[in-house]
Amino acid sequence: MLLTITTTHEPATDLGYLLHKHPDKCQTFPLSFGKVHIFYPEASASKCTAALLLDIDPIKLVRGRSATLEQYVNDRPYVASSFLSVAMSQVLGSAMGGRCKEKPELAQTPIFLTAKISVVPCRGGEGILRELFEPLGYTVTAENHQLDEKFPEWGTSKYYTVELAHTLPLSELLSHLYVLIPVLDDEKHYWVGEDEIKKLLRHGEGWLNKHPAKEKIARRYLKRRGSLTRQALTQLAEADNLDPDAREVAHTEEELAIEKPLSLNKQRMLAVVETLKANNVKQVIDLGCGEGTLLRYLLKELCFGKITGVDVSYRALEIAKERIDKLHLPRHQWDKLQIFQGALTYQDKRFQNYDAITLIEVIEHLDLQRLHALERVIFEFSHPHLVIVTTPNIEYNIKFENLPAGKFRHKDHRFEWTRREFQDWANLVAEKFSYTVSFQTIGDNDLEVGSPTQMAVFNISQSGI
Repeated sequence: MLLTITTTHEPATDLGYLLHKHPDKCQTFPLSFGKVHIFYPEASASKCTAALLLDIDPIKLVRGRSATLEQYVNDRPYVASSFLSVAMSQVLGSAMGGRCKEKPELAQTPIFLTAKISVVPCRGGEGILRELFEPLGYTVTAENHQLDEKFPEWGTSKYYTVELAHTLPLSELLSHLYVLIPVLDDEKHYWVGEDEIKKLLRHGEGWLNKHPAKEKIARRYLKRRGSLTRQALTQLAEADNLDPDAREVAHTEEELAIEKPLSLNKQRMLAVVETLKANNVKQVIDLGCGEGTLLRYLLKELCFGKITGVDVSYRALEIAKERIDKLHLPRHQWDKLQIFQGALTYQDKRFQNYDAITLIEVIEHLDLQRLHALERVIFEFSHPHLVIVTTPNIEYNIKFENLPAGKFRHKDHRFEWTRREFQDWANLVAEKFSYTVSFQTIGDNDLEVGSPTQMAVFNISQSGI
């Protein structure tokens, strides 16, 4: 397996300082699974290329263990995989950490770099290559290889030679490769435990929390282990906010300020509580509870025996606890309450065994492509008798004098739907998961643009029980 890194940033031979490997030397380093060779095919003032050649010994991979034929005969010695990531961390650790004693300022300087990987398995084809690297600013060139050149009718393989070009610090390039090569391969050669979360977050610092495919990256990097993926995404969500969630809190306050003249938040909460009571709900879990507004309304009612709030934001949950504490509730009311941190797009047993799930102004904070995952978590895995979803009606936004034209009500909203779009989505979900759905308006119902908030109430049908 061969990885080359080329720069034309002059003097180009400074690449040797950044990698801590002299351009005039060919160096070999032993690994537990083989050897890695570092050498420079080209080294001049105008252009310099460093090559990392990984020589995997398949015998070492299985020595001391019972082995099958597949463990001896496979593609591991020839393709980029988690073996490459391990080799990089062991022989290029200082470069990955952005450390360079001789030229410390250069280690932090964006320079034009081209990385070429020969070859890498891409489970998902060229599409996933671009999905992973293009959001980071790379120009991606990919050559798909045939299964066998002598038999073109067999078609193409999952293997690609990939070239990535970008202007960035070398340490960032190495961190991207360290994380994303195993993600492309969708496999790892070693046991994945909680230590892998630390590695993912360490090497993903500064870019992973902003990546639109961060959930896919975390899932594949952690070998699709659901519990580890949830932990990683929860920690990413914490790191994505100031203090750690001050940005989200501030944006929520901005949204409330826009809607305050209508007392819309209070109307929403009262409508949800009345719907829960009308359906004889005793146990309710509020997913995406934020600062606990609905929880405070629920705790004032004696009819609810179990009340749970869940949010990905640790800071928001702390605020929720502080505000609920100010209610000075009697002990028996406090005993009904449970609050915990969790990600809403991953199956979680703690969401099960409730009469009702509420999602109050939550879905619009998700990327549209993640809604399918949320639907399965709520309607398929948790499967409550009642689900209540509220979301803004974008048609009504023109009525808010303090909301600029074309802007969403909250800076973190990924979308806002018209009444027709919301109803189309809800009807499809109800049909797919054997629920019935009805719709309610919340707030003043304008003849032309409807109400500011729209609410869908899903009831499980007899066929879904």
